Amino acid sequence: MCQPAPRGMMPPAPAAVRNQDDLRDFIHLALCRKENLLEHHFPMTELELKRNGQHCGSQFILHGPRSVKLSAVWDRKLNEILLYDALGRRFNRIRLPNLITVA
Repeated sequence: MCQPAPRGMMPPAPAAVRNQDDLRDFIHLALCRKENLLEHHFPMTELELKRNGQHCGSQFILHGPRSVKLSAVWDRKLNEILLYDALGRRFNRIRLPNLITVA
C-alpha cells in the first residue's frame, strides 16, 4: 500500500506507470489525494471489465470514510484513466504514455 506523501509533493508522473501494480498505486494515490485521505488507511477494490469476453479495462473503487466511494476506470484500448469523485463527477482524464502489461 502507498505511504502518505508529504504535503505539496507532486504525485508520480503518468510516465512512471508501466504495469498493473504501478497502475493500481497511481490510481489509489490520485483518488486519495482528491479527498485528502491518508493512502494507507483506505482500501481499493478492482473489477475487470470485459467486452465480448475480452479484457478491455478495469474499474477501481476506493472505499473511504463514512461510505464515501471514489472511482476510476482504466480503458485498455485508449490507455487512459478516467477519475471520478464521490458524487460520480469526472474530475480528471489522464493519458498514459506507456502500454500497460496485463498479467
